[in-house]
Amino acid sequence: MIRSNFQQDVPPQESREKWFKSHLLAREVELKELYEMPQSELDLLMAETAELRSDLGNRERNIGKYCTAGYFLELARIIDKRRLEN
Repeated sequence: MIRSNFQQDVPPQESREKWFKSHLLAREVELKELYEMPQSELDLLMAETAELRSDLGNRERNIGKYCTAGYFLELARIIDKRRLEN
């Protein structure tokens, strides 16, 4: 019962898979794909999402893409840091 109440509290946009349409990789990437992504692709994705996040005009034009780029950038940075430590 608690589980069903929890799922009702999650907004529909947050219950779907997160994906980012990368122009540098020429495809859509799901958040979970970052863990298995080759380092060269991860680097490109970090560069692309960092560029999107650095332009505040992007936030005003498309808040959804701006926020999604933030999710991808932060997770990619975490993965990158872990790879460097190993």
